[in-house]
Amino acid sequence: MSATTKTRTAAEGRTPSTSAQASTAARLLGDRRLPVLVTAGLFLAMYIGGLSRYQNYGFGEPQVFLNLFVDNGYLLVAAVGATFVIMAGGIDLSVGSLIGFTTMFTAWLVESQGLPLMLVIPLALGVGAFGGFLMGYVIHNFEIQPFIVTLAGLFLFRGLCLVISKESISISDSTVSSMAQARVSIGLGELSVGALVALVVVAAAFYILHYTRFGRRVYAIGGNEQSTMLMGLPLGGTKIAVYTVSGFCSALAGLLFMLYIQSGDPLHAVGMELDAIAAVVIGGTLLTGGSGYVLGTLFGVLVLGLIKSIIQFEGTLSSWWTKIATGVLLGAFILIQRAITTRKQT
Repeated sequence: MSATTKTRTAAEGRTPSTSAQASTAARLLGDRRLPVLVTAGLFLAMYIGGLSRYQNYGFGEPQVFLNLFVDNGYLLVAAVGATFVIMAGGIDLSVGSLIGFTTMFTAWLVESQGLPLMLVIPLALGVGAFGGFLMGYVIHNFEIQPFIVTLAGLFLFRGLCLVISKESISISDSTVSSMAQARVSIGLGELSVGALVALVVVAAAFYILHYTRFGRRVYAIGGNEQSTMLMGLPLGGTKIAVYTVSGFCSALAGLLFMLYIQSGDPLHAVGMELDAIAAVVIGGTLLTGGSGYVLGTLFGVLVLGLIKSIIQFEGTLSSWWTKIATGVLLGAFILIQRAITTRKQT
């Protein structure tokens, strides 16, 4: 039997249902929304599981769900900034240190220098944005890997924390206390100022990434940097801008974390950059860049927050199980990303 005949016979041997299943699987793997849908489905499954197991302990109360935003608002803001960087094909390891520095910087200016909080807030945001700008400038103009530059930023900002003070600085300012304790009723429950700010940041980032020229440039650079340069798009400006956005979001996250803790400490937010990156990846943004959604990052943060809530309701598990569960999920979503990218290449 000839090779042609064998090929024809094999093709004729495929049933219509088999071909349809293969076509459906190919379309599913080729859908850019698949990782986000998987993350949303995972969150829904975990939440339903929590409801069934802890329904007698108040897990179904609306405030328990809203507390996912209250307790993780600062992480959500930091993860949004990391989304811009990862979407552009970069990485930012300075997030946690910049958050810790912002808490120390703010506490020092408010408590030791007596400056009003409303004046300190723009100063802290400006310092964070400038730090991100410098890292982006060095990455682009000196063509150094983002990993190395942002690692240097990590050590720099953590060192500056210790320059300010080696001890924790408690904040007794009345404005900070009132903002930290303020709650906004939304019918089903209450949200803190930090949670509301985080939701506004998500909405703004969603609009910027999906409906502006800058957002399209971020996707283009992450997808193929060489093609972006050949098309004449402002590669350098966009690269610097995404790190500036990340620095701004890290500083804002630091302010929200300061409200949540009401203190500054040189050890605040150690390793939080890894939590932010994990939330972005679990949310479906490709580590190679060029594909992802801010809403996916939102679900990624909610999944991490829900893991903490379930462990608290369980009561018998160590907090380290949060890290274990995060590692397992991160590995699973990296495998999903690998399957998607392999499918695109073939």
